[in-house]
Amino acid sequence: MPSLALLFSSFVIISSALCPCALADGVGPEEARRLRDEVREMFYHAFDGYMQHAFPLDELRPLTCTGEDSLGGYALTLIDSLDTLALLGDREHFTTSVEWISKNLRFDIDKTVSVFETTIRILGGLLSAHLIASDLATGMTIQSYNDELLHLAEDLAQRLLPAFDTPTGIPYGSINLLHGVDENESKITSTAGGGTLTLEFGVLSRLTKNPIYELVTKNAVRGIWARRSKINLVGAHINVFTGEWTQKDAGIGTSIDSFYEYLLKAYLLFGDEEYLFIFQEAYNAAMQFLYHDPWYVEVNMNSANTVWPLFNSLQAFWPGLQVLAGDIDPAIGTHAAFFSVWKRYGFTPEGFNLATSSVQKGQKSYPLRPELIESTYWLFKATRDPRYLDAGRDMIASLQYGAKCPCGYCHIVDVESHKQEDHMESFFLAETVKYLWLLFDSAVESDNIVERGPYKYIFSTEGHLLPATPEISLVHEHCSYFGSFCKPKGEDKSETFGNIEDNQDKNGTQSRLGRGVTNARSTGVFFVDGAH
Repeated sequence: MPSLALLFSSFVIISSALCPCALADGVGPEEARRLRDEVREMFYHAFDGYMQHAFPLDELRPLTCTGEDSLGGYALTLIDSLDTLALLGDREHFTTSVEWISKNLRFDIDKTVSVFETTIRILGGLLSAHLIASDLATGMTIQSYNDELLHLAEDLAQRLLPAFDTPTGIPYGSINLLHGVDENESKITSTAGGGTLTLEFGVLSRLTKNPIYELVTKNAVRGIWARRSKINLVGAHINVFTGEWTQKDAGIGTSIDSFYEYLLKAYLLFGDEEYLFIFQEAYNAAMQFLYHDPWYVEVNMNSANTVWPLFNSLQAFWPGLQVLAGDIDPAIGTHAAFFSVWKRYGFTPEGFNLATSSVQKGQKSYPLRPELIESTYWLFKATRDPRYLDAGRDMIASLQYGAKCPCGYCHIVDVESHKQEDHMESFFLAETVKYLWLLFDSAVESDNIVERGPYKYIFSTEGHLLPATPEISLVHEHCSYFGSFCKPKGEDKSETFGNIEDNQDKNGTQSRLGRGVTNARSTGVFFVDGAH
């Protein structure tokens, strides 16, 4: 493990002395500002296209300049864009959007929706915007605002709660917002779908003082983890009634990815050590059995035999997660490998076959995913290496020349031909352009709320800003909170969790993490290897 202090906006202090005048080969401060402004223009090209041609439908069809309802029919793209508007300092659009949603949004509708997508996009978007709009310290408060988004978030969460009523505690994948779980609803769900709900539901519990939301999502994580294999791997799909794995492929990408992400982030945001302990075991197993430097493969969760030698685009979040965990060296190598695929095609395909070094048949598309851009941002924050600005410049060029459409940005059907598809996911505005903008904004003098705001922020898997306020983090108090996991009485919770490398997991393998991982949440700094 390198002796590095993590420099990330959620729990990291950035030293301005680390930012040289020459930011990258050919990218000086002025060009960095120009690229940041170009990304801002990209956001408004897509946002204005949505508002003019698709709103209040869920998503924009950017080729034909029309709209479509793709999730629940409740202005999905507007809700997903709220905290990006705030991040850009756009008080006018942020205010009018919050006011419209407050007056017009309802969830008593006869729509069957994905529990996972509705949680990360809608619930997370509402909570993030509420926390920004209601707090004077953010500089984006709305005078007339009276917690309407929080009330909407609670109403939505109440409608999702029946999905958790299963023998395992792992929720159904879908639910009808008006009628609850259909009697014919599938009992199979993905690991990511069942295990990536803790941040949004946990924040809601902290804000409403109602522990049920946090408790059911923690139980879902426990339900998944209790059924891990003997080598601490989890499969891709599970039966929520029997607890049997219906797909035993283990990986860090499709159907599993954000399960790992939320284990670490739930610890960072809430200070709940149970999540940290699970993450350490899960991460160590992933690095032992899935990591084939610099790539990751999918294996059988029991035998660890390789079943898919594939890079899939959802894996690209992993180097960013490794930055938060403090494992910088493998993150650098893996990002370089993943970015080489982007450079080859102009985008990352959904699947790239490592055995044949070619695009996987049937997985040729690029649906404007943010994951590689997200990792680029975190690695630049951690290292200040100018190569990541170069990468960001290439990504902007690809999106501008390959994906830009008359009213927004289009999915790429085939990364080899760059054929466009008439669809733009809401996460393009919630994440893709957000991380690109932050990358270049962090390279110059920045005054956005993440870099210079009153709080440290955790980004949800949808890129929503969740602040580590005392109310949410319950610093030094979380052990009194119902449903939390605590150390034995008398142990100092400000101590280092380190020396984990001295512990052996049940397979006798040493931990990659924990070499002096210090809990300094109350000061807003997270150190690795005792480096200060």
